[in-house]
Amino acid sequence: MERVQLGHSGIEVSRLCLGTMTWGSQNTEAEGHAQADLALDHGVTFWDTAEMYPTNPVRAETVGDTETIIGTWLASRGGRSRLQLATKITGAGQGAVRGGAPISGAAMRAAVEDSLRRLRTDYIDLYQLHWPNRGSYHFRQAWQYAPRGLNRAEVEAHMIDVLHTAQALIAEGKIRAIGLSNESVWGAGLWLHLARVHDLPRMMSVQNEYSLLCRQFDTDWCEMSLAEDMPLLAFSPLAAGLLSGKYAGDVVPDGSRRSFTPDLGGRITRDVFPAVAAYLGIAATHGLDPCQMAIAFCLTRPFPCIPIIGATSTAQLATNIGAADLHLNEAVLADIAQAHRLYPMPY
Repeated sequence: MERVQLGHSGIEVSRLCLGTMTWGSQNTEAEGHAQADLALDHGVTFWDTAEMYPTNPVRAETVGDTETIIGTWLASRGGRSRLQLATKITGAGQGAVRGGAPISGAAMRAAVEDSLRRLRTDYIDLYQLHWPNRGSYHFRQAWQYAPRGLNRAEVEAHMIDVLHTAQALIAEGKIRAIGLSNESVWGAGLWLHLARVHDLPRMMSVQNEYSLLCRQFDTDWCEMSLAEDMPLLAFSPLAAGLLSGKYAGDVVPDGSRRSFTPDLGGRITRDVFPAVAAYLGIAATHGLDPCQMAIAFCLTRPFPCIPIIGATSTAQLATNIGAADLHLNEAVLADIAQAHRLYPMPY
């Protein structure tokens, strides 16, 4: 597995990142461990989780269980230094975690300590803010986007508080780097500006949704990512499984993500299945696995991009890992570009 630098962090990670949010809901502990073993065997050493995982759905009684499963894997397998672990503090409004309290420096310190305990490790490589306190246009919220409480002075005070806490946690060796998630270009720019002005830790990466069906990152964020060397950790590169084709014909396979979340978080729309059919057709025309094509497309982008691949079985995971070795030729990319013009924003 090719390895890349995580922006300015000095941390080297695998070209693909293992997503773990199904461990503890759709996957048992044993199944999570099997996926972890397979990923490591194939050189996927960069793993992403979050304190609120598992999802589908998020429940107060399961919050933290995914980190716990990673922790039991580490306890049984050892070799923490082989991995680069990323986790996240939950953003404001998620009632299952700390009653929906917003992110603050104090909350961040407490959340880091809880994650370290569950993960059974002394340090976290990348610690991310799951979404901003002021709101987000991600997860289909762009249709009615309006930032909450956008008071510049209050936003800056919050960011400086969090950055000071991050500085202390880095000095204590509890985290190595910090990053963003579900963030806007304006927000990322302000985080970077305040870090420079106050000589505080820099946000190193951003984890936003990106796939053939969701390409919001391709404009302003692309410029920001390139100019600031802020890699995109692309979550849902298979659009919650839509690009695999398993929901084609509007079916709902037993045990699939859609069986737990019927609208796939707002992704099931009038236009989505024609768009999916177009991409499945491109894969078939060129003799490609559609999952591998979708993940490999992320690796072709002009900005630094690390796809987060998740699965509910080791067979699916093995297929997805294979995308790292797939080169998409100009004919495939031309067909993808044409499909994107026909279906620019299907959900």
